Amino acid sequence: MEDRDGATHRVIEGLKDLYKTRLLPVEKLYSYHHFFSNQMTDAEFDAKPQVLMIGQYSTGKTSFIKYLIGRDFPGQRIGPEPTTDRFVCVMNGTDERVVPGNALSVSPDLPYHGLQQFGVSFLNKLEGAQLPSPVLRNISIVDTPGILSGEKQRVARGYNFVQVCGWFAERCDLILLLFDAHKLDISDEFRSVIESLKGHDDKIRCVLNKADQVDRQKLMRVYGALMWAMGKVTKTPEVLRVYAGSFWDQPLQHTDNAKLFELEEKELMADLKNLPRNSAVRKINELVKRARKCKVHAYIMAYLRSQMPSMTGKQKKQEQLIKDLPNVFRAVMKKYSLAAGDFPELEKFREKLGELNFSKFPKLNDKMIAKIDEMLNSDIPHLMDSLPTELKINDDGMAILSGKMNALTTEMPSVPTPKTHKASEEESRSPPAPPGGEQQESNPFAEEEEEEDDNNPFGRETEEDELPWELQDEKDLRWDPLFLESGADTLEAKLDAGKARKALMATGVPTKSLRAIWDLSDIDKDGKLDAEEFTIAMHLCEMVQEGGAIPEQLEEAQVPISKR
Repeated sequence: MEDRDGATHRVIEGLKDLYKTRLLPVEKLYSYHHFFSNQMTDAEFDAKPQVLMIGQYSTGKTSFIKYLIGRDFPGQRIGPEPTTDRFVCVMNGTDERVVPGNALSVSPDLPYHGLQQFGVSFLNKLEGAQLPSPVLRNISIVDTPGILSGEKQRVARGYNFVQVCGWFAERCDLILLLFDAHKLDISDEFRSVIESLKGHDDKIRCVLNKADQVDRQKLMRVYGALMWAMGKVTKTPEVLRVYAGSFWDQPLQHTDNAKLFELEEKELMADLKNLPRNSAVRKINELVKRARKCKVHAYIMAYLRSQMPSMTGKQKKQEQLIKDLPNVFRAVMKKYSLAAGDFPELEKFREKLGELNFSKFPKLNDKMIAKIDEMLNSDIPHLMDSLPTELKINDDGMAILSGKMNALTTEMPSVPTPKTHKASEEESRSPPAPPGGEQQESNPFAEEEEEEDDNNPFGRETEEDELPWELQDEKDLRWDPLFLESGADTLEAKLDAGKARKALMATGVPTKSLRAIWDLSDIDKDGKLDAEEFTIAMHLCEMVQEGGAIPEQLEEAQVPISKR
């Protein structure tokens, strides 16, 4: 078992290295993160499989999670009205606690760093629920707010719900769309969320929950109506896999479909059980998809740059190219023999393009594209060959999933027996503990915060954190491409004095000023400029061009964090 675990670890480490050395430089050069998802972190590669729960309110998402892990989790609220008003990441932990969203997003050991891009209004609606659970040692589960209908509710959220769901969908291994047998209508917001999942069709499963509340005849009609409604939204001839059942610890109301529900639930649990075994393969699959999208993106950006005039009429030409974007896509696809399915969504791409200057786009870097091709054609297949044929997982947790339907009797009589209770009849009728009840009082995050040790990522306040580097966005979007064009092999390399001097002289800033700028920028005084130092130098040159004075020393926020 240790050898198989070691092989899986080497595969994950290999993926990290390929991403950082082959793919990330291309993403930065062609502003991939401005158009699509932000840079991947090590924690995202190391993360255990995640299951994303999406559905309209009162479809049983939170009850489903409780049923999977076999117990309540911190902060849960269950009711017929819209109760869950936040994204809840249910994770394994040594004790029970609720982790606020801002702390969750800065933990280096958790894959949620990228959620900071959605702002404080979203992070206030994000939290983590940690508890010891055999199931959660193998997978994590993300609960989402119930989707509402109507423009008013969407605006009142304070963040882009559809974009957040898309961010989670890209990083999750399985997406469960929950439907209530009595409420099959798909609201406008739910439709937008489903449409945002395009490209992740292999991860999506539908769950027709509370199916025991209708008899066999009505269930057939409900199932057919669900398939028709989903076909209208996904616009594909292939149908999604639908699991029908009643996923909670209450007895079945109509027992004529008990055998069907048992078989459906066993298949769903098998789907969940296979997630840890397929986790490494899923990460490889996601990296390949990202690499293909990034390669197409680089071709598009370079093509747009090549169409720009060298002198006058740049703004008019840019507006024309944006308007004629479908023909641009066709020209790029034909020129480089690319697949149509790898191209981005037209309208979203057009919206992002309007924020940039095409004349500053980098030219096509054939060497970097060749490295992506080598990664796809050679390195990735080599990693696939080294994958273990069987992965070690926690048997206790997977046994819970495998045995979920043992609540039904193994011998089905002529009239099927309803689902039995896990607890006594009196306990199952009791509502879950309300917020602020005994369970919450035993593990409030605020009380435990003072007892955290130095190794706990949630045990520190952020008031004394270092100032962010104020030139980071400027570096990523503007100066990294110029840094590479000036002669640097990678963003981790350094420009020697000759190449750096040539780039700075091209700005037209007087030599006397450049001498002072160099003294401020070459922080480590090695006579070379790395990407961060180059950004400082170009920022100061631009400031001089605009009539500003060169400061005697850099402000703290202008100094890269690694050099303070």
